[in-house]
Amino acid sequence: MKEHQHVEWKESWRDEYLKWICGFANAEGGVLVIGRNDKGEPVGVPNARKILEDLPNKIRDVLGIMADVHLVKKAGKELIEIRVEPYPTPISYKGEYHYRSGSTKQELKGAALDRFLLRKNGRTWDAVPVPNVATRELSKAAIDVFRKLARQSQRVERAVLRESTAGLIEKLHLLDGKYLKRAALLLFHPEPERFVTGAFVKIGFFRTNDDLLYHDEIHGDLFTQVTKTIDLLLTKYLKAAISYEGIQRVETFPVPEPALREAVLNAIIHKDYATGTPIQISVYADKLMIWNPGQLPPAWTVAKLKGKHSSQPYNPEIANVFFRAGEIEAWGRGIERILVACRDAGFPEPVIEYETSGLWVSFPFSEEIVSRTSGSAGDGTREKTREKTREKTREKILRLVQENPQISTAELAQRLGITPKGVEWHISRMKKEGLLKRVGADKGGYWEVLQ
Repeated sequence: MKEHQHVEWKESWRDEYLKWICGFANAEGGVLVIGRNDKGEPVGVPNARKILEDLPNKIRDVLGIMADVHLVKKAGKELIEIRVEPYPTPISYKGEYHYRSGSTKQELKGAALDRFLLRKNGRTWDAVPVPNVATRELSKAAIDVFRKLARQSQRVERAVLRESTAGLIEKLHLLDGKYLKRAALLLFHPEPERFVTGAFVKIGFFRTNDDLLYHDEIHGDLFTQVTKTIDLLLTKYLKAAISYEGIQRVETFPVPEPALREAVLNAIIHKDYATGTPIQISVYADKLMIWNPGQLPPAWTVAKLKGKHSSQPYNPEIANVFFRAGEIEAWGRGIERILVACRDAGFPEPVIEYETSGLWVSFPFSEEIVSRTSGSAGDGTREKTREKTREKTREKILRLVQENPQISTAELAQRLGITPKGVEWHISRMKKEGLLKRVGADKGGYWEVLQ
C-alpha cells in the first residue's frame, strides 16, 4: 500500500487527525493508517487495543459519522486502519470543513467552501437564484444572438425559439421559482459584473513577463465576451504569416482558429466565477497563454489533462445554453478538441497545466511562424531577449524566496505570471549554479538563497 489520494500514513494517533478523516469523508473516501512512518514502514502503535476501542466513539461524537476501525499486523507490528466512506452530506470538524485533494488535506474556506456545500446539496454555483432581477433587464441583443445560433444548430425546437423572452428563459431552465439563476445573468445580462465580480476577460501583449506593451478588457454578456475576445486576438494580438496559393492570399495564424475558439469557450464556460477573478490571456511573440481561474471538478483534474472527457461540465447551466446554441459539440470534450485541432493543422500541441489556483492552456508558436512574422528580428536578437527575460525571472525568484522561504512553486508561478514548470526549470538551473538550495522535504521544507 502506498500513500496517495485515498491513503494517509501517521506514526501515532493524535486527535487532530480527525481532520484527515473529515477530509476523506468529504472527498472520495480513504484509509488512514496509524503506525506507519513517512516511508511507509510499519513502526507499530503503542496501546493499539485501547485506541481501537476509543476511536469509533470519538469519530462518531466529533464528526457525526461511522468509520470502520480495524487492528492489523504488519511485520510483527500492530497497526490501526481507519476506513472512511465518502459521505453525500457535508461533514464538519468543530465547524471546519476539510477536504482530501491529491495527497494533501485542505481546509475549505470562502469560494471553495461555498462551492463544496452547493455540490454536496446537489446544486452548482451557476444554478443559485438571484433575487430582485427581472427578466426584462436581460439584453435583447444577447437573447437574439442565442436565438440565431440555436436556429442554426437546430438543437432547440422552433416553437421554443418563438417564445417571449420570459418563456424562452423558462424553457432553458434558467429560473428557480420566480428568480433568475446566476447562469441567466452571466449569459444574457448586459452588465453581469453587477452581480458577479470579475466576470470579464483580460488580454495583454507582453514583450517579457514584466513588460506589458498594451492590453484590453472584454465586458458584457458571455456571448459577447466569446465573440469579442476571439476577434481581438485575431485582429490585434496575433500576427498571421502570409503566403500565396496562386493569386490567393493565405493568412496562417500561430494558433489554429478552431483551437483558439475552443480554448476561449472552454475558459468562459468552465471558469470558477466564485473566485471573482477575470480570465487572463497573455500573448507573447512566441506563445499565447490562457489562465482560467478556479478549481476543476475532481473528476476532471486527471481526465481532462489526458485529453479525455467528462460528462459533467463545471457550470452545467451555462454549458447547456452554449450547447443548445451550437457553440460546443459535447460537454467535456473541449481539451480533446483543442489537441485535435492543433494536430490536424500540424501545429505544436498546447501545454495544459492544472494548479490549485486554476488551469493554464499555453499554445507555443511554431518556429516557422515566429520567423515569418518577426520582421527583421533575427535569431540572435530573439535569443538575447529570451536571455534577458530569464535573468529578470531568476532575480525575481530569488527576491520572492528571500521574502518568504516557505513559498511554493505554485505561488511563485502565480506571482511571476509563468507556468509552474517554468519556475521548476529556473530553480533547477539556480541549484546547479549554487544560487539556491532546498532544505527539507517538499512539504514543510524551505528555500535558502546561497548567493
